[in-house]
Amino acid sequence: MDSQIMNVLGDRVLELGPKSDAEGPYKNFRLTRDGDGVAWLLFDREGTSANTLSADLIEELSNVLSELETARPTGLVIRSAKKSGFIAGADVNAFRGATDVTAVEAEIGRAHAVIDRLEALRVPSVAVIHGFCLGGGLEVALACQMRIAIEDARFGFPEVMLGLHPGLGGTVRFTRLVNPMQAMPLMLTGKTIDARRAKSLGLVDAVTQERHVLNAVKEAVSGRLNRAKPGFLNSVLSLGPIKGFLASRMRREAGKAAREEHYPAPYALIDLWERHGGDRRAMLSAEKASFARLMVTPTAQNLIRVFFLREQMKKLAGSGNRIEHVHVIGAGAMGGDIAAWCAGQDLRVTLADMKPEPIAGAIKRAADLYGKILRKRTAVRDALDRLMPDMQAEGVRNADLIIEAVPEKLELKQKVYADLEPKMKPGAILATNTSSIPLQDLRTTLQKPERLLGLHFFNPVSRLQLIEVVSHDGTDAQLLREALAFVGAIDRLPLPVKSSPGFLVNRALTPYMLEAMLMLDEKIDKTVIDAAAKKFGMPMGPIELADQVGLDICLDVGDMLRSKFGDALPPTPAWLREKVARGELGRKSGKGFYTWKGDKADTSSGLPATSEPSAEMIDRLILPISNVCVACLREGIVDDADAVDGAVIFGTGYAPFRGGPLNYARTRGVENVVSTLRALTEKFGGRFAPDAGWENFK
Repeated sequence: MDSQIMNVLGDRVLELGPKSDAEGPYKNFRLTRDGDGVAWLLFDREGTSANTLSADLIEELSNVLSELETARPTGLVIRSAKKSGFIAGADVNAFRGATDVTAVEAEIGRAHAVIDRLEALRVPSVAVIHGFCLGGGLEVALACQMRIAIEDARFGFPEVMLGLHPGLGGTVRFTRLVNPMQAMPLMLTGKTIDARRAKSLGLVDAVTQERHVLNAVKEAVSGRLNRAKPGFLNSVLSLGPIKGFLASRMRREAGKAAREEHYPAPYALIDLWERHGGDRRAMLSAEKASFARLMVTPTAQNLIRVFFLREQMKKLAGSGNRIEHVHVIGAGAMGGDIAAWCAGQDLRVTLADMKPEPIAGAIKRAADLYGKILRKRTAVRDALDRLMPDMQAEGVRNADLIIEAVPEKLELKQKVYADLEPKMKPGAILATNTSSIPLQDLRTTLQKPERLLGLHFFNPVSRLQLIEVVSHDGTDAQLLREALAFVGAIDRLPLPVKSSPGFLVNRALTPYMLEAMLMLDEKIDKTVIDAAAKKFGMPMGPIELADQVGLDICLDVGDMLRSKFGDALPPTPAWLREKVARGELGRKSGKGFYTWKGDKADTSSGLPATSEPSAEMIDRLILPISNVCVACLREGIVDDADAVDGAVIFGTGYAPFRGGPLNYARTRGVENVVSTLRALTEKFGGRFAPDAGWENFK
């Protein structure tokens, strides 16, 4: 193949076939032909760093296919010119606000027709895939006859995260190519797989390195590539009775993760395969209708909203992180896990504590975490090398950011600050991970209070994406910007909040947990209380959550908030104090309300078969969360309603398909929420009084 070029993009060198004219006929594609008559079609979406599929791009692909159908090349290579990867799926903007099933189905039908034409091309076609190949991008690759993956490629169908299933023929082509017992769980969970796994499943025909792409393409086009073939099992598993049995097993598995009324997509996908798997034409047609029906559901539209909330919060982080060395004080559950997360994100971390045991425990937990999230052994070793025990607290002198994570006692924190402040270098940030003590109280003994701010992480640190970035009225604005950029650099979502007791998330969550304690006083079984929250869509009930957080911490935060907000909060029962005094602290002590085995609560005891959570019970738990969020907006603790919804979802796991506590109130109707709160106030007392902020809430 003559006149080949290597196209240098950042640190990645891509083999993109023959040199193309900058001024080709297409906006988002480049089409060239090499000396052997093989066409190279490069996806290069205009003005973006990643390729996504949209109606205009599909329309342009249709024009490209018309050219290829007319002037038939000897082969076709489809490749991305973006260093970020192949195609990152559909442009989610196109999904927002969809309400008309017929219109969605018509549009998806037009896209189907184009992908079907790609599949029907009478030339050997090969997709060369690097980086991310997700959703609609993977569906394009599946329409090619062959797929060659570069070693770093990642494959997946994340549509389920948006309340959808694949909609460009993926349900058909994937289950035909790959054993449905492996293909279906990948679509049902949205998990991604690497190139090696894709090869072992038969999703790709070969895995190669960038420098061998030309040879691999030659082999593919000439028919010499040893192609993956669907196994005999694939057709057997498409037989009626076997399909029925497997589908019911899949439904049981899906039921463990989510209820059908909350998340209909996995169940719709199982129905689609059970009814039509093995019948290509019928399944393609049914896929379009099913996809369109899902697109207009409240679940899909709210999950799409959550997708954009995440993007908005990422933008709050800004760019230009200058933090390279983090010093963490306090190697307990939170401090140790914060240190581990930062080291796993390529930062140098020193971890200090008064005793060596907590540091050793933190490093062991870090090794376990890295084993799960980092794919290469060398990456695990490098991350552990970056996490340095520091009994003498020498790291303070060189750290760009110091995170204090000692127990929630004002005097203790002030003593720590008095010791470290003289050693801090100019321009360093002092951050506290406090969840309850207002910064106004913490700053009183500091020489330079302007460099104090809050970075409030949530537990478990590796799973919850939110960090509340807390400022007091004297915080240096530049240091605050640097703290936001740091949060973005460690792959977390920042929420800027003004310092106030409980900030946003703990203030919203505490009434949820304390109300559950009052229900226990009313002799309602703990499993019924937790079932009420799960029926609403919470990932975990308030009793189990209290155990997870630690009953001592719940007690401290509850006391602190009641000292500020009084009877606006449920009172803390005396028996909870006694439980904490006995050392029954929840998960960390092995026993709280539930007995814990490792990270799992034994929830099997106590649920009477007759008890079904009532609507009133759900309202008592859920509506105070929305009420507090409105109060925080009114008080100016947070200034953006969307950010409030994002924070409560990403900081607590609040039912994502509801779109957040404020979005839930809007959807339910503000008048309904306020009148329900008034009725609860009459029956149960002033803690349910609707906040004044509802009057102006839109």
